[in-house]
Order: sequence, then structure tokens, then C-alpha cells
Amino acid sequence: MVSLDELVTYLDQELKTGSIPDYPGAMNGLQLANAGQIGRVAAAVDASLPVIKAAAKGGPGLLIVHHGMFWQGTQPVTGAFYRKLKIAMDAGLAIYSSHLPLDIHPELGNNILLARAIGILNPEPFFDQKGVLIGLRGAWDGTRQDLADQLQAALEGPVHQCPAGPEQISKIGIITGGAGGEVVKVAASGVDSFITGEGPHWSYPLAEELALNVFYGGHYATETSGVKAVAERVAKLFGIPWEFHHHPTGL
Repeated sequence: MVSLDELVTYLDQELKTGSIPDYPGAMNGLQLANAGQIGRVAAAVDASLPVIKAAAKGGPGLLIVHHGMFWQGTQPVTGAFYRKLKIAMDAGLAIYSSHLPLDIHPELGNNILLARAIGILNPEPFFDQKGVLIGLRGAWDGTRQDLADQLQAALEGPVHQCPAGPEQISKIGIITGGAGGEVVKVAASGVDSFITGEGPHWSYPLAEELALNVFYGGHYATETSGVKAVAERVAKLFGIPWEFHHHPTGL
């Protein structure tokens, strides 16, 4: 067993949890404590009721998620929210959430892991949001179809294309998750192709007008690698087992 305080201190320091601004509902860091001891680590993209039910099995542990329990803001402790808390607390399951801090982490982040998986050269941070660079861009040499094939292999699922830019790709920008609505700023940054998870309907025709290739890989699919990497790192450092709870949304 490992001290929860020790694990949380490590995660806060490694992910720079307290210094990276985020959406109000993200509430990065420890969201639910337990009695103080951790025997295992679980990882998942969302702190949803099915995930918490599955992760609660196996004794006291720490669930690390990308999307935590408070995206909807202040809410009464009733219904599914009550059940999530009760199941977790009865099982001794603590919950730690990391959104933007995990997206942008230079080793364990969703952006860098996807960039490495598809072979982007010399990735560098780009796309300022509230003083934080939340994406990566870098060089790439290949066709649109080459990139689509590599993305599908890396994400293990379909990738939707807006083939509005050049057939031969030379510079890619990545912002995992739901950044499709940022196509104007992304196009202005000088990339010819943009990889994200999802976007609003209007982002597709707008990308066509901007002559920007956009690859929508799925919000869930583009954000599974970070929580896995963090859980694996924690398990290795502290000598405890880890597991990933796969609960895809298809979005």
C-alpha cells in the first residue's frame, strides 16, 4: 500500500497541476479522497458511472481520469452523481483528474504521445489559450492518405477527414480533444493540416474555405494515451499494479 498523499504530491508536481489554468469544471487534482492508502491505480478517460463501478472493484485504489466529476459545475448530490460518490467511497476509491495539464505534458501528454505515434518531426508547442500553449505542431512528410492511415493505426479506429488542404502534407498541428472549433486560429498558425478529436459541424465547411486539412480522430480516442501513460508511470514508481478501464463514447 502507498500513501494517497504521497501519490497526489507526485502527480501535482509532475503535471504542474496548480500552475496551468483550465476550464472551471476541470477541477484538476484530487477530486475525491479515501482513507489514505492506495493499493492499485486505475486509469480512464471519463469519471462516468460505468467507469467508477468497474474501477471500484479490487480494493482501495486511485482512479486517474482526464475528465473529472465536475464538468457540469455545482450540482446536488443526487441521482447518478450520488451513486458515483457512494460507490467510490464505499470501495475506498480515490479520484484524481487532470485535463489540460495532461494534454500538454511534454512526456506523458496526449498531444506528444499522438505526435510521436505518427512520426511528427521536431514537435513544438503552439496555440495560445490564456497564456498556455495547448497544442503541438511540427514537420511531417507524406500524403493525406498516409496520415489518415497512420492516425487510424495509432487511434485504433476511424478518422474522419476534411481534405481541404494540400495533398502533400508538410506541417501538422495537433490539439487533442474537442478543438475543432479553432480551425481559424490553427490555419493562421501556418500549418497545412490539423489533427483533433472532434469539432462542431461548421468547422468542416469553414476548414474547406481556409484550405486546411482536418482530421477528426474522435474526442475519446485522442485522449486515452495520456491517462494510460500516467498510470503506468505511477505504478512503476510506487510498485503497485495498474489497469485501464476502456469505456469509449464513439465521439
